Amino acid sequence: MNIPEDGLYALLRRALEDRASLTRQRTLYVALRDAVRQGRLKHGSLLPGSRVLAEMLHISRNTVNAALEQLAVEGYVLRDRQGTRVAKLATVERTDPAPSVTLAQRVQQLPGGVLRHSPALALTPGIPAANYFPLAVWRRLAERVWRDEGSLLLNYGESAGEWRLRVAIARHLAISRGMDCDAEQIVITEGAQEALMLCVHLLSDVGDHAWVEEPGYGGAKSAFLAAGLEVVGMPIDDEGMVLNSAARPPRMIYTSPSHQYPLGKVMSAARRLALLDYARQMGSWIVEDDYDSEFRYPGEPIPAMSGMVANPPVVYLGTFSKTLFPSLRIGFMVMPPALALAAGPAIGSLLRGGHRAEQLTLARFIEDGHYARHLAAMGRLYRKRQAHLLEAVHNELHVAHQVYGGGGGLHLTLAIPGIDDEAVAHAARQWQLAPHALSRFWLHKSTASSGLVLGYGNTSASRFTAAVRTINRLIEQSRGG
Repeated sequence: MNIPEDGLYALLRRALEDRASLTRQRTLYVALRDAVRQGRLKHGSLLPGSRVLAEMLHISRNTVNAALEQLAVEGYVLRDRQGTRVAKLATVERTDPAPSVTLAQRVQQLPGGVLRHSPALALTPGIPAANYFPLAVWRRLAERVWRDEGSLLLNYGESAGEWRLRVAIARHLAISRGMDCDAEQIVITEGAQEALMLCVHLLSDVGDHAWVEEPGYGGAKSAFLAAGLEVVGMPIDDEGMVLNSAARPPRMIYTSPSHQYPLGKVMSAARRLALLDYARQMGSWIVEDDYDSEFRYPGEPIPAMSGMVANPPVVYLGTFSKTLFPSLRIGFMVMPPALALAAGPAIGSLLRGGHRAEQLTLARFIEDGHYARHLAAMGRLYRKRQAHLLEAVHNELHVAHQVYGGGGGLHLTLAIPGIDDEAVAHAARQWQLAPHALSRFWLHKSTASSGLVLGYGNTSASRFTAAVRTINRLIEQSRGG
């Protein structure tokens, strides 16, 4: 024994005196465990008997025995008729430096994540006006769900999500997006990002090529890169993603045709049909992210690409994070019938049905017409906010710029040549503003254009003038003006 008996008693008495909220049994266990781990109790050492320890420490023998038994179960000591001996451990704890950490190569090349604040700062892109959400209605529906379903909600649900919600989504898409689909084709996911990653798992292998929009959504690039795909950026023009038939045929093509993120371009019908034809010929899969399609201000919503032709090679992604509230974390994917049939067993392996109460509450929210009414109300609000932000940009931003994305959605993009947009975005946070740097939406920094992406969904119109004035000042300061 490295610790003499009187030293062991002193150690244990001191631990018991300083035990705070721990029980005597737990305190004794922790003190002995740590002494073994640190090598202070040498392996093979015979500990005093439980009766002796109990008498010396003035505690119950049962308490001592319980602590020693726990140590024996975990392998720190060995107990037999001869007594309790310290077990030999493969290693002991020391104050060695922390191990060096090297992340996998495919993770190292991921674009940096966006710093989130709660509550979200003004001008944060992609954040809806959560304070306008009909929370009282949602609570009432949630209470009905719990009352009707009870403890059944505590079990796992279907891997593909609650059937009732899938039916409600299929009906909504038929009306709002012109899509002919049924519940069997729909899988409920934890936001659109999980749906995107599920597409990658189902449809691609390491080394496959994937096309993304350039500039475009960083989450798509992250999903493809993390899966070991070769990612190629396709430029955006006024008709959306530019089809490059000379490039190596991709396995996956990610696009947001109804409201491209972040430039807000709408893919033309001719470009959509050409892309569908190309994907069919090359055996590619198109991942159609219907980002912000619900909020289109001039005219009617743009129909989904997946509804343009029969049996398209398209997986459609949607989310309720932008239309309702971000923490709901409910998204979905719609697969062609043949893919849905083939992918069923894999989905059962990859997903675990959960969030049942939230999914059933959302189903009732859609069924009772609350979702359609909320979308209409939010569309009117966001249209007004966008107009006020455009006015503030026109009046207060005195640097050369070009505005993109005015057709709908929750953000405007300002292309501003010659600025360090990441530095400006970082400085804006000190003023409780969170625009995103446009250059972050490119795959490669060397080819990126500079600018700022301004969200208006979560920001009152009364704040726009002061906010844009602050951004103008920060840009001038970054230029040394």
